[in-house]
Amino acid sequence: MDIRKVKKLIELLEQSNVAEIEIHEGEESVRISRHGGTTPLFMPQAVPMALPGAATASPATASSSPDDQLLDGLAGEIVRSPMVGTFYRSPAPGSGPFVEEGQKVKPGDTLCIIEAMKILNQIECEQAGTVRRILVENGQPVEYNQPLFVIE
Repeated sequence: MDIRKVKKLIELLEQSNVAEIEIHEGEESVRISRHGGTTPLFMPQAVPMALPGAATASPATASSSPDDQLLDGLAGEIVRSPMVGTFYRSPAPGSGPFVEEGQKVKPGDTLCIIEAMKILNQIECEQAGTVRRILVENGQPVEYNQPLFVIE
């Protein structure tokens, strides 16, 4: 990767509210983070869904994304991915999933694992409720802030 591109990415990061960016070009990749130190092993995040009719804008984009269109008409808390990685519903291949649609969950229950840079990050539930919808297929890549679950 060209060093000029890396410098330009650093400049863009400094001018924006983005805390971290990761870019892949072929087999090369670079991750630039605004904050030093180590990253926690897991960073659970639940973002409440806006009230119907309320004007909202995603932190990343002001336009409506396909993920947000998928959530139209769903009530409940949206659990979003705290990082870029690969989504896994179970702790190991061949074992049962952590949660199923319709299952009751409580704070601290593991919902899934997101693998990022060979580190398995457990994503835990932050509120009690019922898993209404699982929005990602097992083994699929996920983006930062992508909706994963609807918990009602």
